[in-house]
Amino acid sequence: MSGTERVLSGIQPTAGSFQLGNYLGAVRHWVSLQDTHDAFYMIVDLHSITVEQDPVELRANTLLAYAQLLAAGIDSDRATLFIQSQVPEHAQLGWVMQCITGFGEASRMTQFKDKSSRGGTDHASVGLFTYPILQAADILLYQADGVPVGEDQRQHLELTRDLAQRFNTRYGKTFTVPKPLIVKDTAKILDLQDPTSKMSKSLPTGAVFLLDEPRVITKKLKSAVTDSETEVRFDPVNKPGVSNLLTILATFTDRDVEQVAADYDGRGYGALKGDTAEAVVEFAGPFAERVRELESDPAELHRLMSAGSAKARVIAAQTLALTYDQLGLVAAEF
Repeated sequence: MSGTERVLSGIQPTAGSFQLGNYLGAVRHWVSLQDTHDAFYMIVDLHSITVEQDPVELRANTLLAYAQLLAAGIDSDRATLFIQSQVPEHAQLGWVMQCITGFGEASRMTQFKDKSSRGGTDHASVGLFTYPILQAADILLYQADGVPVGEDQRQHLELTRDLAQRFNTRYGKTFTVPKPLIVKDTAKILDLQDPTSKMSKSLPTGAVFLLDEPRVITKKLKSAVTDSETEVRFDPVNKPGVSNLLTILATFTDRDVEQVAADYDGRGYGALKGDTAEAVVEFAGPFAERVRELESDPAELHRLMSAGSAKARVIAAQTLALTYDQLGLVAAEF
């Protein structure tokens, strides 16, 4: 797709199934972006090992995440879909970026503070501390013009922009300075049991997993927390649970939340929960079936992975070679 802007994003393989927030908040938009952009999407398995992982589970989850992206509609012919660890230039550029990042600058990354506070900094890995710098390398390696970001990633993108500009100033024009890509109608999906928090795989009781059985999905949505009133209206401040259900239903039916809310005038929460569950299951059923089809042919999955990583390495190698040259590192001659 020459002449179009390049976009890059990634997802960690840290859970078996994508949850509803992953799909509606990110993956759904990746699918549409591949029609308008030169899209690079990756499974960021190197980021996942900033905390301890079971090797068998990590390998299985990486394959499953790849299959789920394909099942969701990512087309390996239109987008470059690859595994981060299969492109060694990520780690190599990551080291370069660490060497131009100040310690205080890295210390100000709020996600490290949040994640390390749970177990204490003594138990947090150096990788967890520096992973925003590897994330910057991920982006800069492909000369991405835009990066889809939520509020929780804005600080990391600002670090990426700062590092790109710093390197360019010191060593000459090398990296594209990426801009945040604000995707319209991005749905922020909240926890079904605590609708003041974002839906997360780390809180499974309030998350809907797309590979779950339909009865499990239905039960979770019908058990969603609402409030003591009966009026269905979109009011995220005063009625977060109801508003969350309206957002989910509106997104799956491609309608405005206010229009959806009007359909339930006088009908109550039970009808809203039932219809929301039906809409989610209508998507999740075929999605899970497609994932199972892809998993049944692991050789084809590995072929697609290898092809995607080879395609990514063409761009990554060019960027790394230019970076090394600008730094004054001596190129090997074989």
